[in-house]
Amino acid sequence: MSAADKVKNAAEKALGKAKEAVGDITDNDKLVAEGRADQAKAEVKDTVEDVKDAFKK
Repeated sequence: MSAADKVKNAAEKALGKAKEAVGDITDNDKLVAEGRADQAKAEVKDTVEDVKDAFKK
């Protein structure tokens, strides 16, 4: 995984955590769900990149 991809995924995770936190504070279930979805999407991207890296070796 390239460094740029790592940074991009980390930023997406952080944004998701922020959305989730704001949703918790404002009692906005939709925002909480969006935040969790953003985090999950970034995790999937990390996993896919790890698998790609494993096959390159």
